[in-house]
Amino acid sequence: MFHLLKWLYPGMKMKRWLALFAVGVMLFSFGGALAINYEYLGRAEEEIFMLVWRIVGSYNYAATTVIGVIIVIIGACIMLYATRSLIRSIIAVLIPDRSESLVDMIYQERKLGRGPTVTVIGGGHGLSVLLRGIKTATNNVSAVVTVADDGGSSGRLREELGIIPPGDLRNCLVALADTEPLMEKLFQHRFSGDSTLAGHSFGNLFIAAMNEVTGDMETALKESSKVLAVRGRVIPASKEHVRLDAVMTDGTVVEGESQIPEAHKKIRRVRLFPERVQAVPAAIEAIESADAIILGPGSLYTSIMPNLLVDGVADALKKSKAIKIYICNVLTQPGETDNYTAAQHAKAILDHTGHGAIDYVLVNSTAIPESMWRGTGATPVRIDEDKVNALGMGLIKADLMSETQIGRHDPDKLCAAVMKIIYSMGTGKD
Repeated sequence: MFHLLKWLYPGMKMKRWLALFAVGVMLFSFGGALAINYEYLGRAEEEIFMLVWRIVGSYNYAATTVIGVIIVIIGACIMLYATRSLIRSIIAVLIPDRSESLVDMIYQERKLGRGPTVTVIGGGHGLSVLLRGIKTATNNVSAVVTVADDGGSSGRLREELGIIPPGDLRNCLVALADTEPLMEKLFQHRFSGDSTLAGHSFGNLFIAAMNEVTGDMETALKESSKVLAVRGRVIPASKEHVRLDAVMTDGTVVEGESQIPEAHKKIRRVRLFPERVQAVPAAIEAIESADAIILGPGSLYTSIMPNLLVDGVADALKKSKAIKIYICNVLTQPGETDNYTAAQHAKAILDHTGHGAIDYVLVNSTAIPESMWRGTGATPVRIDEDKVNALGMGLIKADLMSETQIGRHDPDKLCAAVMKIIYSMGTGKD
């Protein structure tokens, strides 16, 4: 009985239709009574009066009313059960493999649909970790993803087919997917051996094929999202071919995203080639309409920065009234952010965008045993709160560490910390 009452929870958008259904039942009953001249209804009423007389010993209006209320409750339960069974019958045909309780499925979707509008900007593994957590709190999420990757399978497809690199886009689609584990494994499967397919992931090839079928990468991602039942949107920052270059402190220039960490030099700034790159309109719209904008986590210069260098992205970010959160990495990245503190990470973003791009810096507060990172070339990011505050930003500490992956964020912890910031600032939707 309690499980059936879930259909009456606020936000389910079921009560109005149940009420309309009840009105229909009453009209049907009233019309039926008129059609048979109340004969059978009158007999039923007489039988109820006689039953009350036999039980109480006299006619009692209160007892009759109680019986009437009981009949109404029974009728309402039958209506609710019938409605539920009808919907389940339809769902069983449309979504035969879903084993969850139907009411829980609907309630979850309604709840997620009312979540805050969140736009995340970045790329690489860090962004997909964040998305895995955020999709459990809201369906209104957009991922603006870098297109500067030039290594591995993505780099090969970029050169051979002339498309923007699909690797980071694929990871984001899988992270936001609400589908079977086998489908996720299929999209992440990487071919082995010595054939021309070796090193390519199936997901990259699928997106490349979808791009050829639809003639446009943005459309290809939308159609791929349907296959994976993606919660939210995955948007490339640009559809133009770009190269990420780094200007080092010694004046040398390293060309290509994959080559920057390999130089093992201190980075002064990064830039795109060509310098002027048009943004995808949907990416700008996602930033402008967001309740919260999140940068990272991920490689500072090679995953986050390329998005901010696309024309219009940094300006839209600074003009936005949304809460802007930068999620600092747990560990420094060898060859890219060696010995960087939290403030140095944030300052590097401001150096490329100007002030107004970050409101809060979210950092991990959990100590990382030296045995977990010794010999990796990375070190825990030092939290220098005073210097972060001096940049005009608030610093928020939280336990963000994954218990299974060294130096990685935990999706659920990350989501909880981000949503706490969003709701505490009053921009989250009820």
